[in-house]
Amino acid sequence: MQALCWEKVHMHLKHTARFCVLGSLLLALAFSAHASSPQTPNIIFILADDLGYGDLGCQGQTHFETPNIDRLAKQGMRFAQHYSGSTVCAPSRCVLLTGMHTGHAAVRGNAELQPEGQVPMPADTFTVSKMLQQTGYVTGCFGKWGLGAPGTKSDPFYAGFDRFYGYNCQRQAHHYYPYFLWDDNQREILWNNFGMARGDYAPDLIHEKTIEFIRTNKARPFFCYYALVQPHAEMVAPEKYMEKYRGKFLPESSYKGCDSGPKFRKGDYASQPESHAAFAAMVEILDNYVGDVLETLDELNLTENTIVLFASDNGPHFEGGHDPDYFGSAGGLRGHKRDLYEGGIRVPFIVSWPGTIAAGTTTDHLSAFWDFLPTIADLTEQPLPGKTDGISMLPTLLGQSGQQEHETLYWEFPGLDGRIAIRKGNWKGVRYGVINNPGSPLELYNLNSDPGEKTNVAGQYPEVVAELDRLLKNSRTESPVANFNFPPKIK
Repeated sequence: MQALCWEKVHMHLKHTARFCVLGSLLLALAFSAHASSPQTPNIIFILADDLGYGDLGCQGQTHFETPNIDRLAKQGMRFAQHYSGSTVCAPSRCVLLTGMHTGHAAVRGNAELQPEGQVPMPADTFTVSKMLQQTGYVTGCFGKWGLGAPGTKSDPFYAGFDRFYGYNCQRQAHHYYPYFLWDDNQREILWNNFGMARGDYAPDLIHEKTIEFIRTNKARPFFCYYALVQPHAEMVAPEKYMEKYRGKFLPESSYKGCDSGPKFRKGDYASQPESHAAFAAMVEILDNYVGDVLETLDELNLTENTIVLFASDNGPHFEGGHDPDYFGSAGGLRGHKRDLYEGGIRVPFIVSWPGTIAAGTTTDHLSAFWDFLPTIADLTEQPLPGKTDGISMLPTLLGQSGQQEHETLYWEFPGLDGRIAIRKGNWKGVRYGVINNPGSPLELYNLNSDPGEKTNVAGQYPEVVAELDRLLKNSRTESPVANFNFPPKIK
């Protein structure tokens, strides 16, 4: 693809005063072409929160339906072997935006700041949103941020977003009827939620702003990062959705949480006596939001000039009464959120671009969140800022030959006594408890024959274990955030 060099056009017009009138007309025409060109498509990344590999109809879910996300898969490409950036929220989002896996990314865990927010990324962190800003895209983030408290050097505005509406703090995003949301850099007080009231369902407010952003920017290229909060706990949904699923998933799962007192809506989950019904309701709401986005693109005649990506930030949770095993949320894979087994990090990933990406296709190409930034750089013909861990998926998306493959995929998680994992081809190595026992044995699985990681074959393939151990040692550097680093004894 060939793209016009807008900076050169602008500089030429600036320094040629005698053609200023003609130059203005040309620049206006150039911007118009830029806004509608298939070489600069609109980009919408829809990120679900804690949605499992098996929680979609197109991924095998049978307990409830997801028709809109299934439609997205029918009109685009589904990735069967795609991985999240991490097994929990904040580092996964850091990886997505920076193109660096958790062996090199700054944020590698969920570290809280008080009274609001998470530990920020360094001020000079390069993000896909900054890159797109520089190319003329208007950028918006809607939903959950979690990568830098308000006013830090990595709140959404410092990270390259022109517009933000939602929760800055992922701890506060536990609550669907919060006391406030952030509207750009100002708190918007939700008076209808004061006390114990449930007047304003925050995801609906966020969704309205998302659709508004798409409509407002229909005539220029935009990047919309839509970080939904469903179906993360707490397990809460409006009554009209609960009615549809009440009594359908018996025996129910109940949860006794925090419903009053000083900790109410301060991070602790609310009680939910019907968690199964609530989960199905939450996924339906998420699916409806995706449908609204697709319908809006159709209405504005933007469908063929918009690439829509859908994924989840990690595997399914088991909090607030949710029972992922009841719904088969992990899709038959081992583990859940916070695990580095497949169920904790392999996630649904769908990419749709009608007229450009072949409809109804599936690929086994090994890919991960850190591939997003180089893919968008390739798509928009922008130079990468330096080394990234990602590889452009554009050849796969366009059905072209020459797709580069990863030698390895790597994850680390400093929580739960330290966990690391690596994938090379069909081999997957997992090591738990590395903080207290840095020499803990590496578990080895052949994902080709054992995708559920049921049989540890490390004893049968010592040469593979040795090779993965060698690669593990070369897969990480220290984070600039000290509390994300493993102790020196395991470096």
